[in-house]
Amino acid sequence: MSKTTELINEAESFLLHTYNRFPVVFERGEGTRLYDTEGKEYLDFCAGIAVNALGYGNENYKNALKSQIDKLTHISNYFYNEPAIEAAGRLTKLCGLERVFFTNSGAEAVEGAIKSARKYAYLKDGGTDHEIIAMEHSFHGRTMGALSVTGTKAYRDPFLPMIGNIRYAVYNDLESVKEQINEKTCAVIMETIQGEGGIIPATEDFIKGVRKLCDEKGLLLILDEIQCGMGRSGELFAFSHYGVKPDILTLAKGLGGGIPVGAFLMTEEV
Repeated sequence: MSKTTELINEAESFLLHTYNRFPVVFERGEGTRLYDTEGKEYLDFCAGIAVNALGYGNENYKNALKSQIDKLTHISNYFYNEPAIEAAGRLTKLCGLERVFFTNSGAEAVEGAIKSARKYAYLKDGGTDHEIIAMEHSFHGRTMGALSVTGTKAYRDPFLPMIGNIRYAVYNDLESVKEQINEKTCAVIMETIQGEGGIIPATEDFIKGVRKLCDEKGLLLILDEIQCGMGRSGELFAFSHYGVKPDILTLAKGLGGGIPVGAFLMTEEV
């Protein structure tokens, strides 16, 4: 029995069967290449599903992590730390949003964005029945709130009921968004480029139209750039291609490059 088979059999005896994994066990990586436990080399076109933006074994990346581990790891949000302050300053300057909260994952960043939008609406006009418009065929994560704004019914159904007051519009169809807006709507959440939905960029007319609708109706625009952000579109942030700016932005994946780091950013007003 090969080492790969032994490891897979061991994994299958312990791990939950939530993913259909390929029968390969990776041992190390270098640049754009991965190597399995049998020594076989692979050219990696997956990049950890858009996570490993710097590839494998990047010297600057490794040295930064090693240096920080030697100094300090976790101290909780009750205290300040210099790397987080530096990262917050750079992110806000680069994306043009004024406030940032760091998270452990993209799904957690989406949860924070949803909560921020609802709290903003609550403080603005009271009430507890605010609605959020999400897009069909979108993907925002698998935690309860993020899954609730994910537009794939098959993902949601096994975990019903989802959090309430979510409506779904057709991506790149401005009229569909207009039809879903009512007096309870507080925000629109969408990917600047739909990932799991088929790598579908927002059309310029659509994203600018949604931005205009949000401005006219007093709604927040939440852009999810967890997968398409951090340089994947040719710009650091995909929304830069359109000349629009969100009220709330979610980031992760390439932001950490392989370690669990996410963030959501927002305007000073929010």
